[in-house]
Amino acid sequence: LRLCLGGWGSLVNPTGVAACRGTGRLAVAHDGKKRIHVFGPSGFCLQRFGERGDAGNDVKYPLDVTVTSDGHVVVTDGGDRSVKAFDFEGRGVLAVREGFRLPWGLDATPKSEVILTDSEAGALYRLTADFGSGELKKCQMIRAQLVSPRAVAVCQTSGAVAVIEHLKAQGLNKGSTRVKIFSAEMNLIGQIDSFGLNLVFSPRMYATAVAFDREGRVTVTDVCSQAVICLGKPEEFPVFNPLISHGLSYPVGLTYMANDSLVILDSGDHSIKIYSS
Repeated sequence: LRLCLGGWGSLVNPTGVAACRGTGRLAVAHDGKKRIHVFGPSGFCLQRFGERGDAGNDVKYPLDVTVTSDGHVVVTDGGDRSVKAFDFEGRGVLAVREGFRLPWGLDATPKSEVILTDSEAGALYRLTADFGSGELKKCQMIRAQLVSPRAVAVCQTSGAVAVIEHLKAQGLNKGSTRVKIFSAEMNLIGQIDSFGLNLVFSPRMYATAVAFDREGRVTVTDVCSQAVICLGKPEEFPVFNPLISHGLSYPVGLTYMANDSLVILDSGDHSIKIYSS
C-alpha cells in the first residue's frame, strides 16, 4: 500500500474515480457539497467543483467520473439524467441530455471520446464532443439489450470495452453480476457471471467496478469478498487471481494510473487507496 487519500469528512459516499494519465491527478465523484474533487499525486486536494444544486452546471447526484486525454472531467449525473463535462478549473463546458434514462458508468477512449452506460435503457453509448469549445458532435447508441449495465471500462491499447451488468435476483438474493467484454467493433468476445465463477471457484462474486491493466487483463472490484480480482484477458476467461484481498471494506471504484499503480475507491471508509504494481 502506497497511499490512502481522502477519508471520511473530505469524501462522502464516493461513487467514481478516474486517473488523468499524464499528470498523476485523480478525479473523484462523491456526495459532498462540491461533488468533484481533484487530488494531486501527493494526495493534496487541488480542486473542488460541481456544486450540489439546480443550476445548469451543478451536479445533483454523480454516479461516475472519467478524465479525457485532452484534460476534461466528465461526470454522469443521475439526478437530472445527464452527462456533464468540466475543465480542470471546474468550469462547466458541456451538458448532454440526449434522452438518457439513467446514465451511469463512463470511461474515456484514447481519442477523448466517452463510452457510457445507460442502466435503465440497457444500452451503451459513444459520445463524441469537442470539449474545448463545448460542442457535442455525436451521441450514438453502440450496443442495446444489456441488463442494467453500470460500470464500464475501455482498454487503452485494444479499444475493447468491459461492462458490468447487474442481474435481477429471484427471491431474497441480492442478485448477481455479469462481466461482458466487447471488441472495439462491439462484438462480444468474452463474458463471465457470478454463477459461472461459482462453478469454477467457490467464492460468490458481486462486481462493482472494472478496469483494464496495461496488458489488457480485466480487473474487477468484488464487494462480497472485499477484494480486487484479475479475471485475465477476455480470451483466457475465466481466470481468478485475487490481486488485493485485505484492507478493503466496500470497494466501488477502480482505475490504473500510468505507472500501473492500482487506485481503489473504498466507499466503506470513504477513501482512495493506491497500491503500487
